Amino acid sequence: MKKPLQTTNIPQVKDIKDIIDAVQNVSEKFGLASLERQLEATQTLLSQNPPIDVAVLGQFKAGKSSFLNSLLGQNVLPVGVIPVTTAITRLEYGEKERVTVRHFDGTTISVPLANIAAYTSEAQNPDNKKNVAIVDIELSSLKKYAELRLVDTPGLGSVYKYHQSTAQNWLPEVGTALLAISADRPLSEHDLTLLSELTAHTPNVIILLTKADLLSAGQQNEVINFFRQTLQKELHQELPVYLYSTKTDTARYQEIIEREILKISANRDFEFLRILRHKTKFLVKSTMGYLNVALNSSLQADQQKEKLRAQIINEKVNETIIREELMIIARENQQQTRPLIQTYLEQFAGPLAQKARTRLARELPGWKGNLWKLTRRYEDWVSQIMSEEMSNLSKTEHHNFYGTLKKAHASFSRSIEVFRQLLSANIEQVLGAKLADVEWEIEPPQPDQPDIAFTKSFDIHLDLIWFLIPMFIFRKLFERHFIKGLHREVEINISRLAYQWEKRINYAIDSMRNQAITYVQKEITTIEGLLSQTKGKTEEIRHLTVLLQNLSDNLAA
Repeated sequence: MKKPLQTTNIPQVKDIKDIIDAVQNVSEKFGLASLERQLEATQTLLSQNPPIDVAVLGQFKAGKSSFLNSLLGQNVLPVGVIPVTTAITRLEYGEKERVTVRHFDGTTISVPLANIAAYTSEAQNPDNKKNVAIVDIELSSLKKYAELRLVDTPGLGSVYKYHQSTAQNWLPEVGTALLAISADRPLSEHDLTLLSELTAHTPNVIILLTKADLLSAGQQNEVINFFRQTLQKELHQELPVYLYSTKTDTARYQEIIEREILKISANRDFEFLRILRHKTKFLVKSTMGYLNVALNSSLQADQQKEKLRAQIINEKVNETIIREELMIIARENQQQTRPLIQTYLEQFAGPLAQKARTRLARELPGWKGNLWKLTRRYEDWVSQIMSEEMSNLSKTEHHNFYGTLKKAHASFSRSIEVFRQLLSANIEQVLGAKLADVEWEIEPPQPDQPDIAFTKSFDIHLDLIWFLIPMFIFRKLFERHFIKGLHREVEINISRLAYQWEKRINYAIDSMRNQAITYVQKEITTIEGLLSQTKGKTEEIRHLTVLLQNLSDNLAA
């Protein structure tokens, strides 16, 4: 970590510190909870003066970890066929190889580089159960990036759940953003939203089209032109777009990307101040939006405070009604979860039962012993086979179980977007001021893979009479009975698997509902705080607005 910037010797930094202090004062005075994360990130950047974070972001399976491994020239970060990264991982230059795992409770541990997958991969740290906040890796091979930190992030849009270190919540920390998008898929609405948000947090945004080897040369040019035209049309911006592949022409692609990144390293102090200014200006813009609400509220609040509140926080943006709406969305989707999963899984019952019958018919003749031993052997055999088959079915088909989870996510997202629009429209109509744009994205959590465990479901038990039954006469009868009963065992275990997934998916839906409720509560709390605390503060708010504006104007472009 670099030394803190000397604010008394660098005019630009002193101006930024004054602005941040002023925003902190305004935020505390008016309870601007929506700005807490953004303010905290800017304060940390100013006070710690860390290396510039070059973050690789994007949808899950966009090739982020593979790209960084390619850039490093060694396989440091775990990669796989499923979404892998579960915690923020930062890589920077150090004289000696060192890995520090930082947990949310403040504790840190040092681990060998070979063991980082135990903390950063979904396979070995599912759902980030080890509560890893950040993993810092120091490598001597990163000397040419000495002023930078390369950052690997969990996939955006993945249905896995994480703590506050997930990429979406970590965006305010970004210094330079490399947005990885797979070249074989179109630019999505989510990508455009993320790009819009990234440009609010950093002036340095680069688009990286990974897996370029999947396209021909002609197709590559078409994709690049399409991206540039779309960015100009939708965001009115021109951003650098580069191809990348870890399979073909890697050295050529890598040279281009390294040249862009090393420009930042070579001009580190200039770039750091430019990033800090950018974040500070966006912070001021957001604060000024809330201050405009406070000012217009104060101008009218002395005589009609309650009337204003009723007009703004009306029945359309009433928290109780919104809670009920979110509850209805959750309940309607949760009621459909089990039937949808059960219906999907029924197609596997027949083939699985036939597979089990064939296998049992082949193995049964080799089983020895009386009826008691035969029955125990059968129970153990069915237990093993059902556990294996249900576990395999769960792992290969679980992505088809997320129908209600995806529908609920879309409905929750629409609901809070409508809430925000209605609240903003009410404020503009009543106070003539617009709310600042504050992005709030619901992260759909990934349900855990259930533990598949077989339990007995036989309808007869012959422990008490086995010694009365001559096996040389009745063995074939019992073998047929065992084989015939397999279809029922498959149906029972498929039903149990559906139930286990139902519980996990419905829990995930509740988690999203709670995220939406938290967003609504924070926004209403912020607005009600502005309405209740601005009475008689018109001149103070005006003074704070002018102060912030003057401080912001002093920053060099």
